[in-house]
Amino acid sequence: MSVTVDERNGSSERFAPLGRTPEGAPLPPLRDRFRSRIADSPRLLGWLGPIAVTLLAFAARVWRLEYPPRLLFDETYYAKDAWSLLRFGYAQDWVEDANAKVEAGQTTGLWTGEPTQVVHPEVGKWMIAIGEQLFGMNAFGWRISAAVVGALTVLVLARMVRRLSGSTALGCLAGLLLAVDGVHLVMSRLALLDVFLAFWLVCAVACVVADREWGRTRIARRYATTETVSGFGPVRMLLLRPWRLAAGVCFGLAVGTKWSALYFLAAVGVFVWVLDVIDRRAIGVRGAWWRSMIVDGLPAFVSLVIVALVVYVVTWTGFLVNHEVFEGRFGLGYGDAQPWGSAIDKTDRGLIGELLRPLESLWHYHQMVYSFHTGDYLAGKSHPYQSDPWGWLVLNRPVGVDAQTDLAASTPGCAASGTETCIRQVLILGNPAVWWGGLAALVASVWFWLRDRDWRFGLVVLVVVSSWLPWFAYDDRPIFLFYATAFVPFTCAAIALVAGRLLRGSRGSRLRWWAPAALGTYVAVALALAAFFFPIWTDILITHEEWLQRMWFSRWV
Repeated sequence: MSVTVDERNGSSERFAPLGRTPEGAPLPPLRDRFRSRIADSPRLLGWLGPIAVTLLAFAARVWRLEYPPRLLFDETYYAKDAWSLLRFGYAQDWVEDANAKVEAGQTTGLWTGEPTQVVHPEVGKWMIAIGEQLFGMNAFGWRISAAVVGALTVLVLARMVRRLSGSTALGCLAGLLLAVDGVHLVMSRLALLDVFLAFWLVCAVACVVADREWGRTRIARRYATTETVSGFGPVRMLLLRPWRLAAGVCFGLAVGTKWSALYFLAAVGVFVWVLDVIDRRAIGVRGAWWRSMIVDGLPAFVSLVIVALVVYVVTWTGFLVNHEVFEGRFGLGYGDAQPWGSAIDKTDRGLIGELLRPLESLWHYHQMVYSFHTGDYLAGKSHPYQSDPWGWLVLNRPVGVDAQTDLAASTPGCAASGTETCIRQVLILGNPAVWWGGLAALVASVWFWLRDRDWRFGLVVLVVVSSWLPWFAYDDRPIFLFYATAFVPFTCAAIALVAGRLLRGSRGSRLRWWAPAALGTYVAVALALAAFFFPIWTDILITHEEWLQRMWFSRWV
């Protein structure tokens, strides 16, 4: 071995010759050293796997994102409102031929100058606006935010399931299934709000899961043995829970995207409190239910509900700053145009009254929006792609976003011959393997939850139910399959958790090979179906015969 002297302090240091260990043995190949380092670092692998799946998801979502190069479906509302938010801080009414002007590349002279009545809050539109600010008011610009957020949802889901299951492979499985699902993929390629809603909901639940681990770890450190605990237990130690505060922020942003997140917040909030009760009973707290109502329920209410409310109000800053514009257009208690309720007394309001005026106007504006959703305007109307929530889990009616039919065989890229024609389509249709397998996984999750009292299965079941059941109250008006985008990630989580339970249960069996083989087959089928349906998810030109091969049921047409 060679000896060198450190000139800075005069000490002798032994250095191994290049390519050898300190003991003089040859170093293994770089590739083997890299593999060994990854194998010895589960935390590193726990990030590399989900990131790899996320990159796959992003590639599928960003590929030919600008096609079709026009406003599709409800992009006519949200993409234009986002552009208006960038210019004015609030959504203005558009001129009648605004769509044609936008698609022709014109970005000025598009507004009437009057505020518009929106039917959903602003967070999702502000997120769309980020892409428009970076890339302009064009198809790529108004869709890129959805593509990025859709891919990030895959990452957060994979990490969340990894934390739930303790397995990087199962986390990657959940992320992969979401990456190749058609509903989530198509919604990640459109400037609609549902993919942003799904992202914030997944982030909120991921924070709840991290909080559960955080809290139990601290309780375990303080109470190493299970014994009866007098008083309220470790309340002082758990009053400030950073992950729970983060969940409240995410819930506020979710509600700020669509109000349907309120049901989700209510269900998860109750579930969080029940978990706190279970943790207190586990350390021997007497009267855990009523004690936890005070020491856990109230702080949880503040962290989740009050924080979410504050965040939600802040997301309406554009309205609050420009409230007088809305008052002049809609009244909102301050003008002659007020369509409902009693007018607000504008005399002798004082300083406090004037400070609260923007919030009062916002409240009246919310009444107007709520009346739109629950009143008779939408009741009884119909849409060719509407569907009953009962059928969402089995893909009873997909949503056609765009279609160019009967394209001649001479169309560039058309593989048709003779009189056969080609077709392009963007269809919001789920991956059958993910959705039908997900339905089976949800049923199994209910069983494991009730039989084993495993809170992880209860969590995924609860969030799916809280995102699905409320829509039955609105089945008298047009509702669509893509509203299920909010719970698709949790269906994928259910599949991964059930797969983990089956894999673990098969280890002691003489047929221990069947579970890995079945799971491998299932993943292969999901990937094959994703490749099969990818053309009608992404506007790829195919022949009419190839399109018919993908229409498995008449209601898919």
